[in-house]
Amino acid sequence: MGSINIKTEDDIKGMRVAGRLAAEVLDFIAPYVKPGVTTGELDRLCHEYMTNVQGTIPAPLNYCPPGYTPYPKAICTSVNDVVCHGIPGDKALKNGDVVNLDITVIKDGYHGDTSRMFFVGEPSILAKRLVEITYECMWLGISKIKPGAHLGDIGFVIQQHAEKAGYSVVREFCGHGIGKVFHEEPQVLHYGRPGTLEKLLPGMIFTVEPMINAGRRDIREMGDGWTIKTKDRSLSAQWEHTVLVTETGYEVLTVSPGMPAPPAFIQQNNSAQPVTA
Repeated sequence: MGSINIKTEDDIKGMRVAGRLAAEVLDFIAPYVKPGVTTGELDRLCHEYMTNVQGTIPAPLNYCPPGYTPYPKAICTSVNDVVCHGIPGDKALKNGDVVNLDITVIKDGYHGDTSRMFFVGEPSILAKRLVEITYECMWLGISKIKPGAHLGDIGFVIQQHAEKAGYSVVREFCGHGIGKVFHEEPQVLHYGRPGTLEKLLPGMIFTVEPMINAGRRDIREMGDGWTIKTKDRSLSAQWEHTVLVTETGYEVLTVSPGMPAPPAFIQQNNSAQPVTA
């Protein structure tokens, strides 16, 4: 484990802007997610919005961590049994599909990273429940963020909620520190034990992005070197926010007018910090 970058006030201001812009891409694309649209068309629309309207850079485009080939598109589109890193292409969405759109923009050197689940037409009861439980998992994890808490507290509550619902937590991928670097320390596991791993300090910024499978947690990598699917072909869901550890709790940085409201248990918790800056 390397050192964790504590953000300055200027860093935090830059991350608020980048986070808001990333979330606004999801607001923009939402009306286009409907039966018949291709994932490639969603990518094209998002790319044009980022570059022409926002003046942002799509961080995934040509992103190339060690051992990978450069990622060829501006966003990730993960449909049904795709866990993450689905590459947009000619696949047309059909009624009943669920899709995760993962957006990362760069503005003035800072990265804003967020993802949402979308229903295409009318989803199945199974899909609706999985997406809802996954959303609750993300927010339960966020609710544990405060100075003095541990990363293990986040993973524990996510794992408990998912497994209680009969689902499984993907372990090969996790949340991550973020700032002027796309992926940095710490790694934010979505499973674990309370009181373990790094202690949270004000100024840390990282993502919480649980990937929850309706079936088993096992995954498989496709031939393109990026797309990850569930091994048993069960549905998978993911939500993601970028979060700042404040002096008293947390602040969600990837907020926008069209983002889904936090679950009622978050809104009713008087100890929860404001979601918006």
